[in-house]
Amino acid sequence: MPRQAPMPHPPHSPHSPHPPHSADTADTAGHVPLPPDGPVPAPSAPAAAGNGTGTATLAVLLIGPAGAGKTTVARHWARRRRAPTAHISLDDVREWVCSGFADPQSGWNDQSETQYRLARRTCGYAARNFLANGISCILDDAVFPDRPVVGLGGWKRHVGPGLLPVVLLPGLEVVLERNAERSGNRRLSDEEVAGIHGRMAGWYGSGLPIIDNSRCDVESTARVLDDVLARALKSPPAW
Repeated sequence: MPRQAPMPHPPHSPHSPHPPHSADTADTAGHVPLPPDGPVPAPSAPAAAGNGTGTATLAVLLIGPAGAGKTTVARHWARRRRAPTAHISLDDVREWVCSGFADPQSGWNDQSETQYRLARRTCGYAARNFLANGISCILDDAVFPDRPVVGLGGWKRHVGPGLLPVVLLPGLEVVLERNAERSGNRRLSDEEVAGIHGRMAGWYGSGLPIIDNSRCDVESTARVLDDVLARALKSPPAW
C-alpha cells in the first residue's frame, strides 16, 4: 500500500484566533513578563509636583485589624489615584476557594493555615506582575508585629524590597462597632477582635507609619494615606 503524503499546512488566516508563533514576533499587547529570579523592586518614579503620591508607581501594604476599614480605604485610594493602581485583597483571594474552604472561625488548623499561605503567595505574585507592568498596587492584610517572619518578612519576600507598609489602627470601640456591621465569615467575635487589636498595638514604636482613623471617613483617611505614602517615598521607613 503506497505511503500517504503528509498534508500541507494551510496558510494562516488573519481571522484565526491562534496566529503562528515566531521568535521575531513582537508582543504588541504591552505585557512585560516577570523576571525569573525573584521579586521585582517597586519601580522608582518621582511623585508629581504638589501633595500626595502623584503618578508614582508604588506597592503598598495596608495593615490593620478586622474592622479597621483597610479594605474599604485601600479600594477607595486605588480608585482615586491618577496613576493606574490595583487593589489586591487577601480575604477576597482566600475566598476564591469554594469547595473545601477552611474557615479559621471554625477552628484554626493546618488546612486553614495552608490556604492563608497560598493566598498570600498568590497576592504577592499578582503584585509583582502589576509592578512589572507599571501598575501600582495596594494589598491589605492583618499582619502582626509579633510574627515578623510570617508577617512583614513574608510580604517583603513575596512582593519586593520597595514595599511600603502602613498601619491603619483606630480605637478598639470603633473597631468593635465596624466589625458588628460585617456579615458572613468576615465577622469575628468581640473577644477575637479585642485580641487582634491588642496585638496590633505592638506596631507603636516599630517605626512604621500609623494612621488612627477613629474619627475619619473613608475619603479623609485615603487622603491621609496618600500624604503618608508621599513622605515614605522620599524617606522610606526602616523595617
